[in-house]
Amino acid sequence: MAAAAARGAMRAVRVFEFGGPEVLRLQADVPIPAPEDAQVLIKVHACGVNPVETYIRSGNYARIPPLPYTPGSDVAGVIEGVGGRVTAFKKGDRVFTSATLSGGYADYAVAEADTVFPLSDKLNFSQGAAIAIPYFTAYRALFLKGHAKAGESVLIHGASGGVGIAACQIARAYGLKVLGTAGTEEGMNIVLRNGAHQAFNHREANYLDKIKEYTTMQGVNIIIEMLSNVNLAADLHLLSHAGRVMVVGCRGPIEINPRDTMNKESSIIGVSLFLETEEERRECARAVLDGIESGWLKPVVGPEYPLQEVAKAHEDIIHSSGARGKMVLLP
Repeated sequence: MAAAAARGAMRAVRVFEFGGPEVLRLQADVPIPAPEDAQVLIKVHACGVNPVETYIRSGNYARIPPLPYTPGSDVAGVIEGVGGRVTAFKKGDRVFTSATLSGGYADYAVAEADTVFPLSDKLNFSQGAAIAIPYFTAYRALFLKGHAKAGESVLIHGASGGVGIAACQIARAYGLKVLGTAGTEEGMNIVLRNGAHQAFNHREANYLDKIKEYTTMQGVNIIIEMLSNVNLAADLHLLSHAGRVMVVGCRGPIEINPRDTMNKESSIIGVSLFLETEEERRECARAVLDGIESGWLKPVVGPEYPLQEVAKAHEDIIHSSGARGKMVLLP
């Protein structure tokens, strides 16, 4: 790799056509991008893998990039170079990003300086790659869109993955009563270790009854929903009066009865990190950096894959039997 870098080339995953995981092609001769005025070049040590990247790769998403492209936005690494107008960072700084311009599944990535944040020495690079999309999404869902308040109850439906763990930690730190679901014993333990007061196994036939029982039939104020195409109809029955379901993840259509929202004057609210304003991103970043400093924000890293196994990573994030932390690629 050092020889390739010396001649200005790097390895990067390229997508030339939309389709299954097999369209992810690792190439060794991709030019290293150069940062413009307000940009930085990062030597990538780890890059998060998010379900949304599989939707984009398949072409089934509202926002698809022009081909060819390199996926990946959650990068952690070291600043390699900075544009002329960048003063906040210098070569050698440890950083993480909430977006990249050139794509994160690569040895190097270029990002706008205002989407780059200092990476605390408390965290390693894999943890750094598990921050931005999960924690910014969870914070956005809970507070910017869900208007959560201390003392309210939140059910995190699918709590053992990247966004789920982030939501558990944030909700607990902000004084909510936290319930989480997972599909395995290991997943439930992860959920309980990361802030949930109670965990439920969503593979058990009667788990919805157990949740109702636990809330003494009052229901929950907020549901953070990772798989709305499976759970949304049932979620509407779990809500309290004026409760809200935050739709964070969806893999297809579902039939619901709108009357179920009338009975409790509940709301279904979609959440998309791609629509955040600069001001919202700054608020999310402040909350996240404070959480790291205070010590309650600790990303849980799950399976790690070398760059050449990117297709397997995309396969596993959708089809694995149960999430257990944040999936990360290691260039």
